[in-house]
Amino acid sequence: MEHHSGGSGTNKNKQMVEQLQRYGVISSKKVVEVMETIDRALFVPDGTPAYVDSPMAIGYNATISAPHMHATCLQLLEENLQPGMHALDVGSGTGYLTACFATMVGPQGRAIGVEHIPELVASSIKNIEKSAAASPLKGGSLSVHAGDGREGWPEHAPYDAIHVGAAAPEIPQPLIDQLKPGGRMVIPVGKIFQDLQVVDKNLDGSVSIRSETAVRYVPLTSRDAQLKGY
Repeated sequence: MEHHSGGSGTNKNKQMVEQLQRYGVISSKKVVEVMETIDRALFVPDGTPAYVDSPMAIGYNATISAPHMHATCLQLLEENLQPGMHALDVGSGTGYLTACFATMVGPQGRAIGVEHIPELVASSIKNIEKSAAASPLKGGSLSVHAGDGREGWPEHAPYDAIHVGAAAPEIPQPLIDQLKPGGRMVIPVGKIFQDLQVVDKNLDGSVSIRSETAVRYVPLTSRDAQLKGY
């Protein structure tokens, strides 16, 4: 029963993180710490191998990213996930990365998940309640909302860190607008061929963009299009 967070599950989660370190995916102590704290098994569907380094279907034509992608995104955003900062997770899915963000920004910060499938919002809140991020959820510094992530979540903008968990044909302007000067967004961009793009908003408000790596994500689309599978 590796899904449940007993001793064996926690050890396997730690082994997964150690393997990502060995492969050179993680070099940050802080990312190791947060990924060891938030047990991935609590965020994948029952009966799926929680600690395998591959994406998993979570229903509604959505997926949870592979652990190495989560590690990559956490590492790219680490400087923008310091205690007291604000983070937005678009397409928050099972709530895993939102829980990691909340752990990093702490109770003085704020982590917001936005997901357009209400059933995933409800199940992600249950997942978070079972995890080490239950306290920020209860305290209100972590929240998950049903909405169109392409519009961001203006209520708690601007954000130091924005993560997008689905591929946009181009970077949505509202997300750029909601990025704080000095903030960073990590977003997969493209249709058939996709790049993980790192978007930095400079202190003067100008934006610089670079490609980090080629990726394959489900499309960032409307709720109806996603449910129909296109």
